[in-house]
Amino acid sequence: MSVVASGRVAANLQRLGIKLPAAAAPATNYVSYVCSGMQLHVSGQLPKNDVGGCMTGQLGASLTVTEGQAAARACALQVVSQMQAALGDLDRVKRVVKLNVFVNSSPSFTEQSYVANGASDLILSVFGEEVGRHARCAVGVAQLPFGAAVEVDALVELNN
Repeated sequence: MSVVASGRVAANLQRLGIKLPAAAAPATNYVSYVCSGMQLHVSGQLPKNDVGGCMTGQLGASLTVTEGQAAARACALQVVSQMQAALGDLDRVKRVVKLNVFVNSSPSFTEQSYVANGASDLILSVFGEEVGRHARCAVGVAQLPFGAAVEVDALVELNN
């Protein structure tokens, strides 16, 4: 099931040929997002593949940087879907403030920032330079939930 949106950001999505997936339900005991004041905090999102399964594997072992970038992009799509679910209108996003990108990495893998570009590039494409340019943290970790290749969370500033 895909989400239908309207507005400037929706026009960008359509121009890019992107259909947002349905926002994923939390896997365990947490909420997918929290709105607090003029901020939206989106919980860590895992990379869903075309059939709804989780994209798994470890960078530097079973996955290439290109595959990691695809996983990071899939996470970012889930982040945008959560924004849509939380806000109803993606044009309410004033600024994507920060992405945290966690990369399932072998001990010798050091290209987490290149993997994280998959998420950053998607956010910039969807929201544009002024709204989508964000701070970022890219961290290599020994493992992620369900063996996911990447996990991405976000902090977003909202319009009134």
